[in-house]
Amino acid sequence: MLVPVILSGGVGARLWPVSRETYPKPFMKLQDGKSLIQKTLQRALDFDDVEAVLTVTNRDYYFQALDEYLAVSSSPEIPLEFLLEPFGRNTAPAIAMAAFYIAEKFGEDAQMLVLPADHIIEQQQAFCQAVQIACQLAQKDQLVTFGLKPDRPETGYGYIETDVDFTDVTCPDGFSASKVKKFAEKPTEELAQEYFSSGKFLWNAGIFCFNAQVFLEALEHCSPDVYQATKKCWSAVTQLGGPMQIPGELFDQVPNISVDYAVMEKAQNVSVVGCDIGWSDVGSWPSLSEHVVSDPQGNRIEGQGLTFDCHGCYIRSEGDRLVTTLGVNDLVVVDTSDALLIADKNKSQEVKKVVEHLKAISHPAYRQHNTVHRPWGTYTELERGERFKIKRIVVNSGASLSLQLHYHRCEHWVVVSGTAKVVNGNSEIILNTNESTYIPSGEKHRLENPGKVPLILIEVQSGEYLEEDDIVRFDDAYGRE
Repeated sequence: MLVPVILSGGVGARLWPVSRETYPKPFMKLQDGKSLIQKTLQRALDFDDVEAVLTVTNRDYYFQALDEYLAVSSSPEIPLEFLLEPFGRNTAPAIAMAAFYIAEKFGEDAQMLVLPADHIIEQQQAFCQAVQIACQLAQKDQLVTFGLKPDRPETGYGYIETDVDFTDVTCPDGFSASKVKKFAEKPTEELAQEYFSSGKFLWNAGIFCFNAQVFLEALEHCSPDVYQATKKCWSAVTQLGGPMQIPGELFDQVPNISVDYAVMEKAQNVSVVGCDIGWSDVGSWPSLSEHVVSDPQGNRIEGQGLTFDCHGCYIRSEGDRLVTTLGVNDLVVVDTSDALLIADKNKSQEVKKVVEHLKAISHPAYRQHNTVHRPWGTYTELERGERFKIKRIVVNSGASLSLQLHYHRCEHWVVVSGTAKVVNGNSEIILNTNESTYIPSGEKHRLENPGKVPLILIEVQSGEYLEEDDIVRFDDAYGRE
């Protein structure tokens, strides 16, 4: 019995300006049009004896993750469960909460396979074989991690030093199963070369497999404070006809710590499966670009891009805008609707410095794109000026916004396509294409799409204050305050 656990929490600051707080790395689309989280779900559904797939994510990402999943499998035979965090607390609490759920619902024999939502694994068949080996080890009460055979002295990954091999575990050619001697942090260049030359070290993939109850026992022994705090959270988890919700006041008391520090580096029953599965943690633009086909000059292009007399460049255009480069080498150029990144490839790990600066000066580009995802659809800011803002709003079929009001702005709505059901004060009206309405400030109102196709409208806001926090919700189907 296997329950894959998908961890979807990190922002991925080094992949700005595509990855942002409200649109983090797991939702980024690859060249084939699928997102990283969609590929992770497909990977999880590919194993035998899967009872359910559990996703641990921030509650703000729930509806977006659900939309991504339904695009992969609209009526999955395997249940897709969600455990929602009020805020991030690193991997140890996330995995602990998942383990409590799995042990309680599926019993003490259930095994969990922990999969980060932002990795690429190109060789699924080999990964399935590695998981089979890991399950054998988990049946022996081992806490199993996955190690990648290094092909270079990489300084950007953590390492695992292997110890004696298991002689009673079946390993096909190219795979290994061994005890872990120690975990090592990201090394210097000199140390990375030493690790690589020794043949005893593997890259740490951050993927795990273990019996849920065995993990909880190890957590209680190695980090009792984390165990007690997460156990208390689990006892208070609520599920009122939707995903499981972790209470914020209790989760705030849980230590912020990784599973490596909390358990894996302390426990005695830790083993590693060595494998070659085409893995990448997609930690930077150059690492992502390796999955894009190169031209003869080493340039890699996604979207609308042209290069002239250039070598080793990566260009990604998120929209319809054409990006051209002339006479430059080894550049990363990433263009979105509201931000443009131009960086030396060798400086790509430092993109997070840009994000930190934007956050420090409260620039909105660190947090969200011009197009913002909401539980009911999306809105795109088209233009803003003094006392006005123009948006394009898309409401999904059957979805509705909350019953709300704004104190400082009024709104004009023009339906571009679809049908709108509008509550405006004490009246309720239906608007069709090319029809409009006006919402005065201070008036309760609601927008709903009763049709079978997306509702698209243009909203013109005017007033003295036009930010998103000028909102009072009276009734919301998505549990927002």
